Amino acid sequence: MARQYNAINLAQGFPNFEPDIGLTAALSKMVSYSVHQYAPMAGLTILRTALAEKVAVYYGSVWDAEREITISAGATQAIYTALQACVKEGDEVIIIDPAYDSYRPGVLMAGARPIHVPLTYNYGSFHWDWDAVRAAITSQTKLIIINQPHNPAGIFLSDNDWQEIENLVVENDLLLLCDEVYEHMVFDGKAFISSCTRSAIRDRLFCVVSFGKTYHNTGWKVGYVLAQEDWTRRFRQVHQFVVFSVNSVAQHVFSQFLSTDDSYRYLSNFYQRKRDKFLQAMENTRFSMLPSRSTYFQLADYSRISDEGDVDFCQRLIREWGVAAIPLSPFMQKPLEARLVRFCFAKTDDVLYEAANRLSLC
Repeated sequence: MARQYNAINLAQGFPNFEPDIGLTAALSKMVSYSVHQYAPMAGLTILRTALAEKVAVYYGSVWDAEREITISAGATQAIYTALQACVKEGDEVIIIDPAYDSYRPGVLMAGARPIHVPLTYNYGSFHWDWDAVRAAITSQTKLIIINQPHNPAGIFLSDNDWQEIENLVVENDLLLLCDEVYEHMVFDGKAFISSCTRSAIRDRLFCVVSFGKTYHNTGWKVGYVLAQEDWTRRFRQVHQFVVFSVNSVAQHVFSQFLSTDDSYRYLSNFYQRKRDKFLQAMENTRFSMLPSRSTYFQLADYSRISDEGDVDFCQRLIREWGVAAIPLSPFMQKPLEARLVRFCFAKTDDVLYEAANRLSLC
C-alpha cells in the first residue's frame, strides 16, 4: 500500500540510508577475490573467531569459535533452525506478546504448541510479567522465547528480570531462545545485559544476533547464534539442511571489517538522536508517544484521533495522509484494547520530519 499510494514508509523495520562506507568499500573490493564458492557449513572460521573476540571484549563473555558459534542466514533462519533443533511434537513453547511474527510459525512447524503470554500494558507502557509466565509453564513446556531489546515495545531486561528468568528456566528444566538483534540500540545511558553473559543459563541458551540491524544492511541476511556445544551440534544438524551455507562474500567482508571496526559502540547514540528528533517533530500531532528505550521503533497511541481498529487505521493513514505504520494487533494472539501503531525511525531526518508533518494533519 505504501508503494501504491506513494506513502512514506515508517512501517517496515529497515533503514533508508546506506551502510558504513567502509563496509561497502570492503564489499566492492572483496568481489574481485576468489571467495564465491560455498563457505563452510558452520561459517568461516575467521568470522567466528572475530565474533568470539568481539563478544569477549564487549560483554566479557567467552564462547568457543569452533564449537559454540554458528553463522546463519539472518536471525529469522536462526530462530527457525533453533526451534526445529530442540522442540518436538507435544512440547509447549512460551511466546511473549507482542512477538515477532516468525516465532509462532516456527513452533507450529516443529509440531509443538505455542503458548502466548502478553506483556503487561498499563500507564502507557509495557512491562514484563514473570508471574504470568510462571503460571503458563506446564510439564510440557520445553522452551521460552525472549526478544530483548523488544520489538515493538522498546523495553529490555534488567538484572532483576534476568534473575526471574534464570529461576524459571533452571527450576523447570527449560531452554531459552533469546532474540537480541537490537543489542546495540539501548538508550538514555542504560546498559544492555545480554543473555550470553548469564552463566546460570549458558548450557540452556540459544542467543541469536543479526548483522543486518547493527550495520544497516538487512538485505545481506547474515547473523549468528551462540549456543553451548551440545546445542550447537543439534543446531547445525538442522542448519545444514535448511541453508547449508551462508553468503560467502558477506562473511569474508564481515570477518575483515570486524577486525578494525567498533562503530557498534556508538549505535545507541546514533539511534537515540533519531528517536529524539522524531519525538520532537511528533509534538505537533495528536499521537501520544509511548516510551521507547531501545530498538529503532516508536509506539504511538492514536486514541485521540480515531476509535477504529489498528489495521483499518493504518490503511487510512496510508490512503489519506501518506504515511505507513504497522498495526500492533498482528503481533499479539489477544489484541490490546489500546489503540497503538508502530513507527520505524531508522530513516533520514528529512523523511522523519516530512512524515511528522503529514501526521500533524490527522
